Amino acid sequence: MAKFTTRLDNFCFLPHNTSSSQSSIFFSRTSRKNLHLELIPSKRRLNFKVLCSIKDRENVKNEVEKVGASSGGLVNGVRVEELDEKGGLGRESASREADFNFVWPPWKNIPQRYKLIGTTSLAFVICNMDKVNLSVAIIPMSHQFGWNSSVAGLVQSSFFWGYALSQLPGGWLSKLFGGRKVIEIGVLAWSLATALVPVLAGFMPGLLLSRILVGIGEGVSPSAATDLIARSIPLEERSRAVSFVFGGLSVGSVTGLLVAPTLIQNFGWESVFYIFGLLGIWWYSGFHFLGEEQALDAVEVEHVAPLRSANQNKSWNDSLKELDGMKTSWNNTLEELRVSLKDVPWKAFFRSPAVWAMIYAHFCGSWGHYTCLSWLPTFFSEELNLNLREAAWVSILPPLASVFVTSIAAQVADNLIANGVETTTGITNTVGAVPGIVGVALTGFLLDSTHSWGVSLFAPSIFFYLTGTVVWLAFASSKPQNFSESD
Repeated sequence: MAKFTTRLDNFCFLPHNTSSSQSSIFFSRTSRKNLHLELIPSKRRLNFKVLCSIKDRENVKNEVEKVGASSGGLVNGVRVEELDEKGGLGRESASREADFNFVWPPWKNIPQRYKLIGTTSLAFVICNMDKVNLSVAIIPMSHQFGWNSSVAGLVQSSFFWGYALSQLPGGWLSKLFGGRKVIEIGVLAWSLATALVPVLAGFMPGLLLSRILVGIGEGVSPSAATDLIARSIPLEERSRAVSFVFGGLSVGSVTGLLVAPTLIQNFGWESVFYIFGLLGIWWYSGFHFLGEEQALDAVEVEHVAPLRSANQNKSWNDSLKELDGMKTSWNNTLEELRVSLKDVPWKAFFRSPAVWAMIYAHFCGSWGHYTCLSWLPTFFSEELNLNLREAAWVSILPPLASVFVTSIAAQVADNLIANGVETTTGITNTVGAVPGIVGVALTGFLLDSTHSWGVSLFAPSIFFYLTGTVVWLAFASSKPQNFSESD
């Protein structure tokens, strides 16, 4: 306990501990008499007592009455409660205690799994901000560098080259290293590549390579997020966790399309890549403040938790043995991966109508999504003569609707699962990225050839949306599929 004697002029105390701090709380002068102030610090809470004379107590009481109606009994942010009258300053003295709870950082007491899910969703917001920034910036870039629609389509599609190639490796890396580490490195990689775009814009091979690297960084993220959710979130909460995390993609599209035009008009198109890239680097740095504590695997809580206390007393030799065990585990994991790929019944898998329905539906949905996301700002700007800001803001309507629908669908899915209703889920991101490669570039080529937005952009999207819906309704199934080889 630290004891101080001071006067009731303007004074302050330092919260959280008595050794060092930045913030302080000030009391205005109410008397000229001396005070006896006791500070009792703890890790996150600071208790202190102020002993004063009866006159000072009445002054404080009067100030509480004046301020209490509007502040709930708080004086300068501190709640003052009367204690029993005890000695210490003579018979004219009394004691008061002010309790101040100080928790920093504000998310200190949030469960670890919610912190991970929240920061992962934020990573996905930044992910799509870096994906859509080129959709807006391509307009002034094309004017500056003299690109036609075919070249602009090639530049925009290069992102999806890396995105498609990194889907399966992202799953393998998440299995080996854990989704948390993979998404952390992925965010850093795509953010650095994003910041390099203005530097390499005048050199086409370098520009294409930078966008491919952005795609690779973002391509490993879905598998990493799925792995993180599987390790951290109980089964009954996973649909909402998936919705919250992947809903960040639509939020990122909306945010990017809202912010990018203002930045371009005020600071030039280069600013979009610099600022959005710095956001990802900031996220990477802030992610470490969550601490080294890892959320226990949802399926291993009962087995891992009892071992933590036992592992605290390991000797140096035990640590060396554990290191050797980690190397062995690494080799075993690689072998398991090789065997698992070999054991997959690929023939039976691709003979299933339900699998093909899922693949085709994902392909069709991605075609319309990626082509419209890439080309709508250009369409509104060139065909409807909207300025850059208006063109981008009208383009937010599809992703904005996606945010709304996704939030509802997740709640419905969790309720269906809780009631024992079978639901259909599936991840076919590699196939889903192909329309980004083919569709975005093909739209630019058709636009140069036909000079028709209806033929190049809207007709193919309508076709794939309609056929994808029909195929899904006809062949998709929520029943478990039998993939055992019969021959």
